[in-house]
Amino acid sequence: KQGRDRNFQAILPLRGKILNVEKAMVHKVFENEEIKNIFTALGVTIGTEEDSKALNLSKLRYHKVVIMCDADIDGSHIATLILTFFFRYMKELIENGHIYIATPPLYLVKRGSKSKYAWSDKERDEIVSEFGDGSKIQRYKGLGEMNAIQLWDTTMNPEFRTMRRVQIDNGTEADRIFSMLMGDDVPPRRAFIEKNAIYANIDA
Repeated sequence: KQGRDRNFQAILPLRGKILNVEKAMVHKVFENEEIKNIFTALGVTIGTEEDSKALNLSKLRYHKVVIMCDADIDGSHIATLILTFFFRYMKELIENGHIYIATPPLYLVKRGSKSKYAWSDKERDEIVSEFGDGSKIQRYKGLGEMNAIQLWDTTMNPEFRTMRRVQIDNGTEADRIFSMLMGDDVPPRRAFIEKNAIYANIDA
């Protein structure tokens, strides 16, 4: 929380991995404490004058909801769980352009008084080449490894942060992908992983 500007930013820490809503019964979703906290923090409720089951965004407190997770396999899984929840239970937030994913840097390269952040291996190598021999590389595997100033500079500061806005280009295909990746049916998920494993960047 020290890495934010409290004048216009708020942080809702989630404890570990949230419920996989793709596998859970609806009543279990709404009974889950972490999910109830998300509804409360965002000011989102269920029910409008026209439809008692519709999502009510009339008191939405924030117009940018940013998912911030560690840049590792666990972080990617947590981000996918959160995206699954938003897609299934708050799809309007995605459709209206409110959901973003933060992109923290993977590396900090230093040499003497010079330092630069890198968001990819290629960028890291370019900075090392620029700085020359004696460059020191710090690999960030988690947001907790950054101090408050580094977190603000790289991930929270609106002037310099890198974010990806989540959008739905094909609702039917998105529905299929979430069902396949997060649902109970194992064979399609295994086939997808085997087909796409060549593209995976495994962080050992």
